[in-house]
Amino acid sequence: MAMTMSQKILAYHAGLDSVEPGQLISAKLDLVLANDITGPVAIKEFKKAGAGSVKEKDKIALVMDHFAPNKDIKSAQQCKICREFAAEQGIENYFDVGAMGIEHALLPEQGLVGAGDLVIGADSHTCTYGALGAFSTGVGSTDMAAGMMSQTCWFKVPSAIKFVLKGKPAKYICGKDIILHIIGMIGVDGALYKSMEFTGDGIKYLSIDDRFTICNMAIEAGAKNGIFPVDDVALDYMKGRFKRQPKIFEADPDAEYERVIEIDLSALRPTVAFPHLPENTKTPDEWGDIKIDQVVIGSCTNGHISDMRIAAEILKGRKVAKNVRAIIIPATNEIYLLAVHEGLVDIFINAGAIVSTPTCGPCLGGYMGILAENERAVSTTNRNFVGRMGHVTSEVYLASPYVAAASAVTGRLTSPEEL
Repeated sequence: MAMTMSQKILAYHAGLDSVEPGQLISAKLDLVLANDITGPVAIKEFKKAGAGSVKEKDKIALVMDHFAPNKDIKSAQQCKICREFAAEQGIENYFDVGAMGIEHALLPEQGLVGAGDLVIGADSHTCTYGALGAFSTGVGSTDMAAGMMSQTCWFKVPSAIKFVLKGKPAKYICGKDIILHIIGMIGVDGALYKSMEFTGDGIKYLSIDDRFTICNMAIEAGAKNGIFPVDDVALDYMKGRFKRQPKIFEADPDAEYERVIEIDLSALRPTVAFPHLPENTKTPDEWGDIKIDQVVIGSCTNGHISDMRIAAEILKGRKVAKNVRAIIIPATNEIYLLAVHEGLVDIFINAGAIVSTPTCGPCLGGYMGILAENERAVSTTNRNFVGRMGHVTSEVYLASPYVAAASAVTGRLTSPEEL
């Protein structure tokens, strides 16, 4: 039978000729991922089940990124559990301070995920790797434990929505605007347990970082995964990085989709998700005068080198507004070093921003930028739920690095077109 790209990857890893939506399968995994929040829970369940050793130690990754460097005793204990488990089990892909990075930027960079892979992670934004043509999805810590024990996981095969991206984005439009536009269109449950498969001639205008951002936020529409075709952009990124041979799967021409949605990229404008849901999107003529207290540019969604360059483009020769805290967080050490060598860090500091070591930090209200009562932040992160970045009365406005940097300069929610 005809299959979508995601269904073909699942069928291959399940050892089946074909699969269909709703079918339950058991499939072999290429990588199992956890972090310093979800890892200790998975390790506890692993030991509770009586498992002595992991199935394939080279196919497990533990990344200390949410509260590392440790912010308090509890977070230090969490990392200690993962560190000791990695040493005990001989897990090669253990990333801690000095070698760490935000997991969903770090693993592609390190060549641990790539085209045709089947990946689970005990973190909802594991769907990021679809940018490289992988089927990757978030799971709970119990499934993570089972994955470490067996290197397999069960799946219910998802149906799919096809997004046909057409045209060339205008200046100041990037992947964040595209995915926020889509979530605003279909809602936070508009792709519930479905694959979001992106096609169309507009894809050629999207950098790999744009694609990472779009797939990262597929979960914010409720999707099981997001995925792009494997083209030269993806292959160029994987070349010299990916540690295995890419497996390229393509959707059948007659594959069935629940919906087909066309998006004219040339018509998009800067898009911001207002509190308190990613679907609450508005364009500049709807923003009004929103005074802000903080800007965060970083996270697994927008901490890539292209995001750093965008922020520097806007901040160069300008100053962060008085009473605004601007926090820049490169997603990995490699990205941090590039930002240093390209002079971007100089631009940030001269503008009055601070630059943090790679960490999830403020995205989940962890540290390095917690909001106080009634404060507002423009952030390039991926969620703006009530209390997400701090006090329950605080507000988070999700935006592209263009909008975030422009807002840092003016002290209010601002489109870069206004500067």
